[in-house]
Amino acid sequence: MNAVARILEWPNDAAEANPLAPWSSSALWPALWDSATLARVMKGEASGEFAVSGVEIDSRDVQGGDLFFALKGEAMDGHRFVEGAFAKGAAAVVVDRPVDGPHILVENTTEALELLGAAARERSRGPIIGVTGSVGKTGVKEAIFDALDRASRGDAHRSVKSYNNHVGVPLSLARMPARARFGIFEMGMNHAGEIAALTRQVRPNVAVITTIAPAHIEMLGSMEAIADAKAEIFEGLETGGVAVIPADSPYFNRLKEAALASGAEVVSFGKARDADVRLLDAVPAIGGGSLVTIDMGDRRVCYTVAAPGEHHVINSLAVMAAVRGVKGDLGAAGVALAEMGGLPGRGARLQIDVSGGDKALLIDESYNANPASMRATLEQLGRTPAHRRIAVLGAMKELGSHGPDYHAALAGPIGEAGVDYAVLVGEEMAPLAQVLEAGRNSGELGKSAALPLGKAVPFAHCLTVREALDALREFGLEKDDVILVKGSNSVGLASLVNALDKQEG
Repeated sequence: MNAVARILEWPNDAAEANPLAPWSSSALWPALWDSATLARVMKGEASGEFAVSGVEIDSRDVQGGDLFFALKGEAMDGHRFVEGAFAKGAAAVVVDRPVDGPHILVENTTEALELLGAAARERSRGPIIGVTGSVGKTGVKEAIFDALDRASRGDAHRSVKSYNNHVGVPLSLARMPARARFGIFEMGMNHAGEIAALTRQVRPNVAVITTIAPAHIEMLGSMEAIADAKAEIFEGLETGGVAVIPADSPYFNRLKEAALASGAEVVSFGKARDADVRLLDAVPAIGGGSLVTIDMGDRRVCYTVAAPGEHHVINSLAVMAAVRGVKGDLGAAGVALAEMGGLPGRGARLQIDVSGGDKALLIDESYNANPASMRATLEQLGRTPAHRRIAVLGAMKELGSHGPDYHAALAGPIGEAGVDYAVLVGEEMAPLAQVLEAGRNSGELGKSAALPLGKAVPFAHCLTVREALDALREFGLEKDDVILVKGSNSVGLASLVNALDKQEG
């Protein structure tokens, strides 16, 4: 069925009569927002009548029909880009001063975006899922979306990319169509109190915490504080909401108490014997990934997870719990997990050209890194068949005084993974370089670092991505090599992935 036929066959429902769900003049598909509604919910003044089909805050990404918000930051004023937004096809702009062209005049554009996000949440007709966690929240969010979008025939909505902060969350809400049957939103933080503010905007019916790990420990000080900050997501739960939490976490009881204090129904997931969604078995699947069997209390479910690695298996349990929490289709969730590969920067697997036209496997984990995800990814590298295993590891940020120990401790997982060559990128990697250097001098990883004995690992310590790329090329990539690239986003390893994928200099 083509898109127009699908629209014409769609049954009328209450959403079409919703005053916050305007219809475009074509009568084929509702506009996202019209000028009268925008002015009312943002407490502003419209320059005239118009309708918009999208919402954008970056003028470079504006598409025809978008509403462009001229946000003001410490170093940048979006009003400078209003003319460019109109040139790219913006239908209107939101500004704090009059401009030529269709606009909504408000006192504060950032506050106006929050008000629009709140209006979108108010008019939503389906359940909302919020996702947070130290590791895996974007992948879990995307998998939940794929499952619900598949089951609802394209009527699920989610935050794109990693739009999970004080701007990204209201922007993602503001983009949600009135007729969306499900909404899935990611929430991130690096300070206490941030998720509390975001969850009150999202007001989830189901709140998911993927895991607790030492990400942002520099700002929060302890693992307990990290758990408490993630648990803020329960504060915004709607009445009768469901809290999905990791049963295997050392902080399970802490999370459970916070969820119960918010009046939530707690659903746990993991390998623990008393987990509500319990992993029974996971075996390698034909063609890669894992064949997973879980116990959901009243039924057992078997499905395939396309992405390899135990961490993806455990995350799939959170997906299943969340889908069931909104009465979604578990079969569609299984299909989504079977077809969903890694995301760019988060596990995408690329076949790249090496010498003589041969191929090597590049695993792109360049978007984020913390001690838990670094260990899990290196473990999976060790299980991946390879001619040689090469690890390009960027610094892990926001670890504060714990940073040197966490970086040095990566020597153990590197040795256990059978890494044949390591490229370390960033000043923070110096403690790891020292451990590996000691191992190179003695022929094994030293006992002084409290790490398991193993073969010495050849390595290069580079301060820039360019140096890392040169080190890789000097080492030389060969047929059937597997190259893992992982680090915090600010290190910039995405450019190295792009260079290897396109064989650019």
